[in-house]
Amino acid sequence: MAKIKVKKVKSAINRTQRQKRTLEALGLKKIGQVIEHDATPNILGMVAKVSHLVSVEEA
Repeated sequence: MAKIKVKKVKSAINRTQRQKRTLEALGLKKIGQVIEHDATPNILGMVAKVSHLVSVEEA
């Protein structure tokens, strides 16, 4: 299965509670933090919902 690296690049301040929970579910807490996930439909859907707050690259 393909792997992706998700990096938090923007703050969650003034974002909806749903977006904050999505970032937390991805494991992202601090700006600049990078987490590696499998590219499953669930993870890709979460990344799409907060795409304006994160950057994604293939690992």
